[in-house]
Amino acid sequence: MTVLTHSPAETEQAGEALANALTAGTVLALQGDLGAGKTAFTRGLARGLGYPGAVTSPTFTIVNEYEGGRLPLFHFDLYRLGSADELWDIGWEDYMDRGGVCAVEWSERVGDLLAGAAMVTLRRVDDETREITIEGVEP
Repeated sequence: MTVLTHSPAETEQAGEALANALTAGTVLALQGDLGAGKTAFTRGLARGLGYPGAVTSPTFTIVNEYEGGRLPLFHFDLYRLGSADELWDIGWEDYMDRGGVCAVEWSERVGDLLAGAAMVTLRRVDDETREITIEGVEP
């Protein structure tokens, strides 16, 4: 499925719509260049899962946890990781066992580790417009 959004708010709405279809243990591999809207999409996921607070990029912390909604959301940013081994070192397996949704920005940095994950690709069309392609899960 592919959708075009024309503002950060619409990108968040696309994430919110997808959240309704997610179940415990879902892994979303988010791909897209800097500024493509991955964090905005994840803000929508959190809202759709019922998390009422602020959602920020975990660029320096690697993972942010958002609990209190229908399912916990674990928001990863792998931009600073050098290898898949580093993801194991921060407890990837433990997050998978906690029954939440994992949204993983820069998922391509860990190669095949996320094989089987649903793919969300965000592409900048212009300053405001984003093309979001979702594969492996339907909203």
